[in-house]
Order: sequence, then C-alpha cells, then structure tokens
Amino acid sequence: MLELAADLLPLLEAGTPVAAVTVTRVIRSAPRGVGATLAVTSDARVIGSLSGGCVEGDSVMLGLDALRTGEVRRGSFGFAGPDDAIVTAGLACGGAIEVVAYPIDGADPRVRAALQRAAAGRESAIDLDLGDGTTLELRRRSRPRLIVLGAGEHAAALCRVGAAAGFAVTVCDAWALLVTRERFPEASDLVIASPHEYLASLEDPDERTAVCVLTHDERLDVPAIRTALRLPVGFVGAMGSRATVARRAALLTQAGVTDAELGRLHSPLGLDLGAETPEETALSVIAEIVAARRGASALPLSATDGPLHAGAAAPGCAVPTPVIAG
Repeated sequence: MLELAADLLPLLEAGTPVAAVTVTRVIRSAPRGVGATLAVTSDARVIGSLSGGCVEGDSVMLGLDALRTGEVRRGSFGFAGPDDAIVTAGLACGGAIEVVAYPIDGADPRVRAALQRAAAGRESAIDLDLGDGTTLELRRRSRPRLIVLGAGEHAAALCRVGAAAGFAVTVCDAWALLVTRERFPEASDLVIASPHEYLASLEDPDERTAVCVLTHDERLDVPAIRTALRLPVGFVGAMGSRATVARRAALLTQAGVTDAELGRLHSPLGLDLGAETPEETALSVIAEIVAARRGASALPLSATDGPLHAGAAAPGCAVPTPVIAG
C-alpha cells in the first residue's frame, strides 16, 4: 500500500473507496515480491501491479469483493507443486503467491500519516489489524538518494531518469544560472554550492546514496571525487573520456587519494550500451548504479542462469520477509 501512496492520497482525500491487494507470500519465483500491492477503486480503476498481468484480473476482483463486503479477503495464485497447497493456475513464471485484500480506511489518521510520509519519500511503517488476531505489517524505506554534481544537459537527463527509477535526486552546481527548477523539475533538492563543500556538509550519507560527478572541470572534479570517496556512500561515479579518466586519476593520487579509495570509483561512468544521447547515457548510469547496489553482473539475462527476480526463493520455499504477523 505504501508504495502507491502518491496515487492513493488524492483518492482517499476525495472520499473514493479503495481496496488494496498485497502479496504476503511468494513460492519459487514471481514477478514481484512480498509486500507488492495493487489497489482498486469502487469504479474499478486499478493502481499498481502484482504480477505484470497474469493474475491482475483475479486480484482486481478480490479487491472489489473486499470493497463490496467491507471484509478482508485472501487468495492464492499460481502452481506451487505437490508439497504446497497452492494449486491454482495463474503465474506464467511457475511460482505462486498468496495475497490479502482489504479496504483502506482513509479516515484513519494513522493511515493518512503513513501514506503522507511514504509519498514524501520518507521511511514509513504501519500495522493494520485485519481481524482474527492477524496484523499486516507494512514497511517502506526512504527513497535512495542520487546526488548529481554538475548541472549540464547530461545532468538534466540523469535527473529525469533517476527520478523515474525511484531516486530522490539532488542536483548541485556552483552556477546559480544552471541550477533552476525549470531545468530540473524532477529534482527533490537543488543546491547552489561548490560540489565538494556540499558533499562535506552532507547529512547521513549511507550505502543507498549514489554520487555522480558530471562537472567536466578538473578543478571541481578532483576535490569533489576525493570528498565523495571518503564518505560512507554506496556508489561514486565520474563521467569522462578514457584520457580524462587517466589524467584525473593521476591528479587524485597527487591529492592524496589512496589506491583503495580509487578502487571505489566508477569511471568512466555507465554501462556499455552504446549510448549517444544524454538520455541514453543517463540510462546506462542508472543501470550501473542499480547493478552495483544489488551486486548484479550487469550481463544480459540470456547470458546468465538462476532466478530472474531479486530475492526469489529457492524451490518450495517462501521468501522470509516478515510482512504478515499473526
């Protein structure tokens, strides 16, 4: 439910009846994991997705039934094999999911507050009483941060693609003329400052923070990269040609950056997609950040084996994410 907060809040504020259908268990493989939610209004408007299509219709009907009766409904989709109870057809990937459908109480101040926190990109949590001693525990982390240093055209494209991928994007540049809301409408924050000074003042950087240096000026690049590499962030990348990368590495070494610190730097920035436009380049950068965060190979799926979905369970096992507590 919390993942759909930005879409649910206007509906609830308008008094529109809405039900949510949430995945509570995954067996084998499924397109989305435990906690994934689809919402449906009383006039059958659908928000979100559970499976990418294969069980959406049945899930919508379950949600509409929860709205009609005002009661919690449970369902199972997929084929789990002889040792599991789920035997209905549905998931093309061969796995199975269990779901719970429940009306969303828009008048509950706890629900409103949790949705508002989630919609703002902050960490949010709420426990919903589903009756019969069962509690649905909903948790959503704050959005990961993407800090873009430099405000050129590649930065604008990276801001757009990063925001669409779920990042809270901050754009920082020393030139106020470039750091404008018109150029970066999707940014969560716009900062006019020297990049390395902004990084030094950064509050609570963590492993879910990515820093991308796009300033294209060694006088700014070197102190910014040196500062970023000494922060507890999960990703530091810098754009540049092969020649620029080599020259910049020498300057960083002269500035006291160690080999171990340089080993953390992703430069040239981005995966090899043959990108030509700023948008294609931005896509390659976000792909590298996501792959690095997940510890993925960044190879084509056709060249790998194993589960396709992150966190997929081993055959016959449920994903051990504590969303339902009885």
